[in-house]
Amino acid sequence: MLYMTTAPRPYVRRWIARPVETDAPRALPVDLREQDDAYVLTAYVPGLKAEDLNIQILDDMVSIEGEYSQHEGQALLSELPAGAFRRILRLPSALDTAKAEANIQNGVLTLRLPKAESARPRVIKVATK
Repeated sequence: MLYMTTAPRPYVRRWIARPVETDAPRALPVDLREQDDAYVLTAYVPGLKAEDLNIQILDDMVSIEGEYSQHEGQALLSELPAGAFRRILRLPSALDTAKAEANIQNGVLTLRLPKAESARPRVIKVATK
């Protein structure tokens, strides 16, 4: 992957391309919202299909992994995502893995992660005599 910088001279603009060398997966930026009975996670995954993602849920942890294809040839400017990414989140309460839902539409991944029954608040009525 390359990124561009400009030289510090005010009148002469030279583009210097420096490779960014790393084999470590990048973190996938996400938004996480809490509802009464579930968490809703959204992430931008442009150009990826459902089969390009590996999503795993265990107790209160969610793992999302995938990889963007590498672009061929040398680029003058490269800002599009490329390479592997991984994100592991620990949520505040246990999840009901059987009812979890994932959807990709227009490059946006949406995960609906229902809270486990034991993690949902219960209303207890007080009996009067």
